[in-house]
Amino acid sequence: MSALIARVVAVCATRHRLVIMVGAALCVAAFAYAARNIAIDTDTAKLISEDVAWRKRELAFDTAFPRRVDLIAVVIDAATAERAEQATAALAARLSSEPRYFRAVWRPDGGTFFDREGLLFESMDEVARTTQALIAAQPLLGTLAVDPSLRGLMDALSLVTQGASAEPARSKELAPALQRLAEAFELSAAGQSPVFSWRVLITGHAAEARERRRFILVQPVLDYGALQPGEAATTAIRKAAHELQLDAGQPRVVVRLTGPVPLADEEFATLADGAALNASLMVFALVVLLWAALRSWRLVLAIILSLAVGLIVTTAFGLLAFGRLNLISVAFAVLFVGLGIDFGIQYCVCHRAKRYASGDLYVALRRAGEEVGAALGLAAAAIAAGFYAFLPTEYRGVSELGVIAGTGMIIAFIVTITLLPSLLVPLRPPGEKATVGYPRLAPVGRFLLEHRRAVLALAAIVAAGSVALLPRLHFDFNPLHLKSAKVESVATLLDLMQDPGTTPNTIDVLAASLDEAAQLARRLEELPEVDHAVTLQSFVPEQQEPKLALIEDAALLLEPVLNPGQVKTPAGDDETARAMLRTAQSLEQMSAAQPQTALAAAAGRLSRAMETLAAAEPAQRERARDALIPGLSTMLEQLRAAMQARPVTLADLPAEIKRDWVAADGRARIEVYPGGDANDNAMLRRFVSAVRQLAPEATGAPVSIQESGRTIVRAFVEAGVLAFVAIIVLLAVALRRPTDVLLTMAPIVLSGLATLGLPLNFENIIALPLLAGIGVAFSIYYVMAWRAGQRELLPSSLTRAVLFSALTTGTSFGSLWLSHHPGTASMGRLLALSLACTLVSTLLFLPTLLGAARRPIPPASESGRNDAQA
Repeated sequence: MSALIARVVAVCATRHRLVIMVGAALCVAAFAYAARNIAIDTDTAKLISEDVAWRKRELAFDTAFPRRVDLIAVVIDAATAERAEQATAALAARLSSEPRYFRAVWRPDGGTFFDREGLLFESMDEVARTTQALIAAQPLLGTLAVDPSLRGLMDALSLVTQGASAEPARSKELAPALQRLAEAFELSAAGQSPVFSWRVLITGHAAEARERRRFILVQPVLDYGALQPGEAATTAIRKAAHELQLDAGQPRVVVRLTGPVPLADEEFATLADGAALNASLMVFALVVLLWAALRSWRLVLAIILSLAVGLIVTTAFGLLAFGRLNLISVAFAVLFVGLGIDFGIQYCVCHRAKRYASGDLYVALRRAGEEVGAALGLAAAAIAAGFYAFLPTEYRGVSELGVIAGTGMIIAFIVTITLLPSLLVPLRPPGEKATVGYPRLAPVGRFLLEHRRAVLALAAIVAAGSVALLPRLHFDFNPLHLKSAKVESVATLLDLMQDPGTTPNTIDVLAASLDEAAQLARRLEELPEVDHAVTLQSFVPEQQEPKLALIEDAALLLEPVLNPGQVKTPAGDDETARAMLRTAQSLEQMSAAQPQTALAAAAGRLSRAMETLAAAEPAQRERARDALIPGLSTMLEQLRAAMQARPVTLADLPAEIKRDWVAADGRARIEVYPGGDANDNAMLRRFVSAVRQLAPEATGAPVSIQESGRTIVRAFVEAGVLAFVAIIVLLAVALRRPTDVLLTMAPIVLSGLATLGLPLNFENIIALPLLAGIGVAFSIYYVMAWRAGQRELLPSSLTRAVLFSALTTGTSFGSLWLSHHPGTASMGRLLALSLACTLVSTLLFLPTLLGAARRPIPPASESGRNDAQA
């Protein structure tokens, strides 16, 4: 093979113009094809084969409930429940009018049904407390319903002062309300925007965070040809929120986006953040390292040009084979550059050494091909075999990567022995004036051989320690841990996980019918790992009869009050100011009538605030109106709806609710919520295990996360075993001696064991085949040189080639460590540290293991004759 490659190199060098023309034509054709057909499928659901059992269940559930797929969750938090409702209703209406961007828009916790029946879902005590508070507030509500303005509020306060004078016992109840109003008026007069809740004013209870939070679920129109498929939809949502003055950062309302679509899109944005700078620094560092290795810009240019041609041709092959790239297979470019540059460095460094020995360009080109060509070919074949081993796995993303990267290694080898030497002829790099190797390392090599047993013993200790630590190997299957917590979608998701009622880490179970769903839900709720389970029956309130009785009693008094026959026309600013002064006087009189009481203090404070606001500019009164009146209107509308509550049965539930819980074929959905930290891996394992004992067909995010982790790990284990076997078989055929095969594999095993001591995850596990490929290549280079009789491997030019190959590869992949994306950074960290282990194992352990140079291995034909004679 060495002689064959030498002849190929010689022919290419002699007919370099033809080879360069053919290479250029092939490059142009491949570039044109790639440019026309380039496409990246960003649908992460396609990365794992649909034939896997858990994926089949997931797809079956998606088919049964298509509205649960590819969602954007719009989370609206506000300072008051009224403001949250008002903002959510306005935003949902606006989004529903944009069919270009959204296939469906709905509110899972709002709408006509919940406006009317919402009070029935509260506890019996809460219903009693709320209805009593509303009845007590009847005079206030009546006045405000007739005149929902600041003028009406002044009239209502006048009535309140009269009532307080008549019933001194109610002064304690009234004081907190007056204090809240006083604070709102003071802030308005000071030019600030107050936060005011009518619900809190009437009930006297502060609203919990969940009461001030609303949701809108959006199913967007996605473009999987774009790196961010949901970008148009998320942009439309943010634009609508801006036009409605609901921008994040306002003190009243914050609109945030999360869900599968924003999570995926913002992950790409995180990857792109700083990527251009990192890439520029990486390219600069690579060029500098290439120059340091080769000491000739012409050699550097030849490697870069040949590498570019190989990369373009490999890209065209990938698109031709699969139609488009996926989110993992696109990494073939990084693998190609990392390993392809190694081939170029090996050849060019050897060319420099031969050029120093002979001085002739053509002789150096041919001899370099003869010396390293076979090693490059064997390395390319071994690496390709390792990549092809991923083809039969269920991890489709990596299997496609394996095919493209494996073929890329063959292309890189062909380019290295054909186009690279052809380019060196017209470029004519200068001759060498000094030896290319590292003569100063000769004492190091002799020291290692003299202390061979100690070095090998140290390597054995490292291997044994690594094996002992293997049971503690940690694989983090939670993809959320690989995302930046700084981006909005992840931060919002983590926030939702704090509440058991809003966590997205729920399990979905399909039951044959509603009755079976109810029975299974009750059994699931008995599990300690489960907080609660929701079915369609959950939307039928409990204890309806006594609750409705309380609501009906309140409605008898409140409905005439809330629905007056006539509403006053809005008052002008002057009239509003005069009403404030009149009410301020009434409050002052009440304060004087009940001195030294909490009510007197509150009334006096409110009186002074109203006098100040009445004398202020109209803008300050308008600010008070904006803070008080829209919330008042929202509260009145909610009360009118709540007083219309009626009995609820399954048949009465709206179609949009039934659609999310009962499939077209009658199967019913159960949503199971975890009873603990939904972001804790150990807790999720227990949760999934417990639920699947009762419902083996369960699906949902926690199940998918764990099953995909198992699928990926299984794929890498299977591919690792196949690759290991394939490489051993290939080495056995090529090297023909079992001991040489073991010597070649020993450094790979050692560095691999050290690498597996690092934590693994979905992202950095992809680095393992690359490290195996580099380790195989380095070992093959040294073993082939040792078999050829080369003495003192460390001082040779081969060490220079291996060292700079490792440095360039480490620089290209180590730059990923600087990424703002935690998963990519973990990959860069694993690559950099593991590559260091590989380099130490190759440079120190392998030469020591090989020992003294062996007598050169004769060609196969000669070996056969010698065996026959023997």
